[in-house]
Amino acid sequence: MASMGPTVRHRRLGRELRGLREKASLTLEEVATRLGWSTAKLSRIENARTMPSGTDIANACDLYGVDLPTKTALIQLGRDAGRRGWWTAYSDVLAGAYVGLEAEATAICTWEPLLVPGLLQDEEYAREIIHAVRPELASAELDRRVDARMARKISIVGAHAPTLHVLMDECVLRRPVGPPGVMARQLGEILQVVDRPNVTIQVLPLRSGAHGGLEGAFSLLSFDDEDPDAGYTGCPGGEIYVEAPDQVRNLKLTFERLTGACLSPQESAVLIAAVRSEHDLP
Repeated sequence: MASMGPTVRHRRLGRELRGLREKASLTLEEVATRLGWSTAKLSRIENARTMPSGTDIANACDLYGVDLPTKTALIQLGRDAGRRGWWTAYSDVLAGAYVGLEAEATAICTWEPLLVPGLLQDEEYAREIIHAVRPELASAELDRRVDARMARKISIVGAHAPTLHVLMDECVLRRPVGPPGVMARQLGEILQVVDRPNVTIQVLPLRSGAHGGLEGAFSLLSFDDEDPDAGYTGCPGGEIYVEAPDQVRNLKLTFERLTGACLSPQESAVLIAAVRSEHDLP
């Protein structure tokens, strides 16, 4: 089974334990020796590569001289971090940490120059895109990947949905995908969500020419006040997670510049509707 990577709570637990160790002026080697662990285990715990047990957390807290309320809170954080999310049911087709982070984000900003972002894709479009990228997939695995992508969409509806700000290149709207009708229905699906209070969709017009997003798609994820923002980009060679403050800041600046170059949400909706009508033509 593929590892789904750390959740936001898992990363927070690792940071808290590392901070407590440093506050106690203890090295990795000293803690590992006194707890009977390897330094590799402690390093994996602090970097959210291994989920510590409740006993591990309690023993570390005792060594660091942590008060009872903090100790209890960290043990509970460990329990919460270990809970199974919806995406674990699809661990056979979803790899990496992104979906776990996305599911816990309070705000998602994404730039997509080539295709409709996954959170806005309908089933037909998703099937055509996945098949085009992975034509070797058996029918059953293709179905699983489509199902997983549809399950992701649940996160943008409901009382606790994150804010979603999507920027798309106009070519995404105009590129025909699949047999006649697929693109018209996909664009119709987008028009169904543009009025949601948590969703903002803007289109970068072709007339913009060269722009700051030419290096590729990326997403920015924001969490609550305790967790730093993170950036993400994926490519055929793998996934890249951006957490260094200066790099995240650069991604935010790029997103802001692209936003300024895009049509307004209202103008974008008008363009999407117009292009949808063009796809409807025989």
